[in-house]
Amino acid sequence: MDAELKAEHFTLTGPDRLVVDIQGLSLNSTLNELVSKVRPNDPYIGSVRVGQNRPGVIRLVLDLKQPVAPQIFTLKPIGEYKYRLVLDLYPKVAQDPLLAILDSKDPDPLAEVLEQLAQQPGDAPIPSVQGQSLPQTARKPDLPSPPTGGAKPRPKSPTTPPQPSRRREILIALDPGHGGEDPGAIGRNGTREKDVVLSIARRLKRMIDSTPGMKAYMTRDGDYFVPLHVRVQKARRVKADLFISIHADAWVKPTARGSSVYALSQNGATSTMARMMAQRENEADLIGGVNLGTHNAQVAKVLLDLSTAAQINDSIRVGGKVLQEIGKINRLHKRQVERAGFAVLKAPDIPSILVETAFISNPTEEKLLRSSKYQDQVARAMLSGIQGYFRDSPALARRS
Repeated sequence: MDAELKAEHFTLTGPDRLVVDIQGLSLNSTLNELVSKVRPNDPYIGSVRVGQNRPGVIRLVLDLKQPVAPQIFTLKPIGEYKYRLVLDLYPKVAQDPLLAILDSKDPDPLAEVLEQLAQQPGDAPIPSVQGQSLPQTARKPDLPSPPTGGAKPRPKSPTTPPQPSRRREILIALDPGHGGEDPGAIGRNGTREKDVVLSIARRLKRMIDSTPGMKAYMTRDGDYFVPLHVRVQKARRVKADLFISIHADAWVKPTARGSSVYALSQNGATSTMARMMAQRENEADLIGGVNLGTHNAQVAKVLLDLSTAAQINDSIRVGGKVLQEIGKINRLHKRQVERAGFAVLKAPDIPSILVETAFISNPTEEKLLRSSKYQDQVARAMLSGIQGYFRDSPALARRS
């Protein structure tokens, strides 16, 4: 809207409903189309009814599938968006995903539990990533029962030798930047950053999944928006060994070109461009419509202050490996890992880097980013850097 909307809301029970009265609107076809926007598998909303409650006031009635704790707030204009009214629905009673593991009789419930983890954290719902599941964890071999009553243990059968415990697969969290209503940077020929980086991430995931001992998990696997802190939460909840956020650079001058790798800085950016890039990426939540005032103290601490020196040092090491490999296929904008306060890199216990694959604002590199060949090349370069990092630092991989 051109002006800020004012809204009042209340909830009803028996059945559960959320009623929202929005001032300054009249019924039109766009509002009537809201009814068809609700999908049958929506976890919270059964249907939506829209009507003119009184002159200048539209009433939305959301028929709910479960009790919710709504948050309704306005956002000021940013980017291509004007004033927006945002309705967030959170479950009043969130299922405990750890309890789901204990109650499950499925010998391998990880895929279902991961979906629950993705959807229901302690303080806010995390968007799920359909079609993804964690690799199976290595199971320790059954140990023989201790002898009782002085009896000697039976010798093991030669056909069933004891199996050594195995290291679990290294899990790489891939984070394609932007998505949904946040297109990211847009090139002169209309190339959208969110599309390019998703394509590169999918290619890299296939390469990682086909590499023995490694698996990949994506924070988003489609064109939808994921808040910055949720990306960090998702990587931590699946216990990722490495977090890689994938982007395409943009600058005010089309002559800027080259690939870059960033790690977190607690004390300021290493260059003016690094600082401006971090500021641009950190504004993604404002574009995506996140209520920044609702994070609890724990989430805020993760976002702002929990990153450790060890995490940053490891991030610089893996970033150096990746930068070295990307330098073989494209010009580097900077030959060292740059550092800035990217919110998406603030997982306190996971080495985290942000890769700017090329400048989408540069016509030559925009053409590169659109090509399947370059997307494969940059994905393979990142894979080589990842492999080099874990080859040189095997102790950093978590064990089962």
